[in-house]
Amino acid sequence: MEKVLVDIFVPVLNRTFEVFIPLRSPMHEVLELIKKAVTELSDGRMTVDENTTLCYRTDGTIININLSVYELGIKNGSKLMLI
Repeated sequence: MEKVLVDIFVPVLNRTFEVFIPLRSPMHEVLELIKKAVTELSDGRMTVDENTTLCYRTDGTIININLSVYELGIKNGSKLMLI
């Protein structure tokens, strides 16, 4: 399975996490993986719910979770933000 390494910035923690995500998976599945990873990596300081979403860090555009990572053009080094 192909994966890409992305930077996930979490403003409430003021931290960035590097996370591998599967290239061909739909973003709604990837979002759930990222939520779990950030919760674990932050030792539970980040609480997520159904309103937690991903956006592009460069311009704040919310990511369409109905498309795959590949379709969104997300690649190694992409900077995302979990809000």
